[in-house]
Amino acid sequence: MNAMKNKVQLIGHVGQDPEVKDLEGGKKVANLTLATNDYYINDKGEKVENTEWHKVAAWGKIAEIIEKYVVKGKEIVVEGKLTHRSYEDKDGTKRYVTEVVANDILLLGK
Repeated sequence: MNAMKNKVQLIGHVGQDPEVKDLEGGKKVANLTLATNDYYINDKGEKVENTEWHKVAAWGKIAEIIEKYVVKGKEIVVEGKLTHRSYEDKDGTKRYVTEVVANDILLLGK
C-alpha cells in the first residue's frame, strides 16, 4: 500500500515548450506546464469545460526525453508525486510552488 501514497497521474497537453536546463555534473531538469480538462453540466444543463494548469518538473533521463520529443501542444501522461517548496524572489518576497515531480512519462498521439 505504500506505493500508492502521494501518487499523481495526469493526462493533458503541454502549455508551452518545456524549459530544459543543464546542471553541474551533466544532469538535466525539465520544467513544463500541463493543462488538464474536466467537464460538468451546470444548472442550466450546459456542458462546461474547466481547465486546470499543473507545473511539472522532471530530472535526468526523463528530462532528456522531454527535451527531445515534447513540444507545446503535445499530449502526454505524467506519473509522479506532488511536492511543495518555497523560495525568495529577487525582491525578497517568499514564493510558494506546488508541482508534480515526474517519475515517468508517456507520449501520446503522433
